[in-house]
Amino acid sequence: MKARIFSMIVALAVVLLGAGCGKVDLKPVTGTQAMGIEQTLPSPLGRMSSAQESRILSLNPERVTDSDVRNVLAGAPAPRIINIHGGIATVIKRLESFARFLHGLGYPEKSLRHPGNGQYTVSCYEDAEMIAGIIAWYYEREGMRPMIIGHSQGSFQAVKTLQLLAGQTADHLSVWNPLRWRPEERTEITDPLTGKKHPVVGLKVSYIAALGGGGATRVLPNQWDMMLSLRSVPDAVEEFTGFYLGLDFLGGDFLGWGSANHYHATGSARVRNVQLPTGNLLTHGRTPDLDGLLSNPQAIEWINSYVPSASPVAPKSLGSVQGIEFGADVWKSVKRHWVIELQRLIRARRGHGR
Repeated sequence: MKARIFSMIVALAVVLLGAGCGKVDLKPVTGTQAMGIEQTLPSPLGRMSSAQESRILSLNPERVTDSDVRNVLAGAPAPRIINIHGGIATVIKRLESFARFLHGLGYPEKSLRHPGNGQYTVSCYEDAEMIAGIIAWYYEREGMRPMIIGHSQGSFQAVKTLQLLAGQTADHLSVWNPLRWRPEERTEITDPLTGKKHPVVGLKVSYIAALGGGGATRVLPNQWDMMLSLRSVPDAVEEFTGFYLGLDFLGGDFLGWGSANHYHATGSARVRNVQLPTGNLLTHGRTPDLDGLLSNPQAIEWINSYVPSASPVAPKSLGSVQGIEFGADVWKSVKRHWVIELQRLIRARRGHGR
């Protein structure tokens, strides 16, 4: 019996990996190019006028409207969003679609793309140590804590990154330069809000959305170390939302049913679990594919007025739009943390003088 179970696990791993590896080669840029790109990155000093800063400070992060995005946040810097796609090549374009969806709603494209090669996503096969080091690099230069959107195995990598930042699986981490694509010879950054040195271990991410983490992908060898800790969210993030849906064989424990799919905080992190409408065996990969909604005014209106729920269901008048609930919930949180991070940056800057 044990031999049969092991054979089934191996066969499943071969099928998943044989479907096409979702690896994207991120090549380093030259030293001169890297220096030029770094000069174009958003700066903690920013270029916002005092009037715009005051309007941003007056925003309520819990109620950021479409008008606020278009008329107040427009032109302002935004926290870096790191999209981590799953392990099969075909899902890469799905998360790229989601990045375009966020941009179409008003999020700055520069904060969604890799600054060197312009790609929207990184692979779940990249080391979590690298992702943690890149988070530190972005925060030091941009003054806003990044966000992560993980899909499928990307959700595993998001939690692994949090465990590293929380010091659970590493005592120290190197800063990682995403342009030169190598670690730097330091394990500390200068906090752009305080001017003080801060180790990479102990930094926080502002928001994480984890979609479809678990299920059959647990048996893949690169995820065995997460077998018992996938659902545990440490304090290295302010807000974490786990999304799951029924009949999800690839990304849902017990086919996506029940509390086995619930994440929980090990400390003070704000953790939510959202059950998306039940789909089918193909829904796992298709849920983030949402840029087609940008041409649907009714759908966009519902998304912009969305009220968070643990089991959201879009009105039938919108028709059958797979993933719209996921898009609406993530956009609500992205707007919230965009404002929170900008307000932290502005208050720190005003407190220390320009």
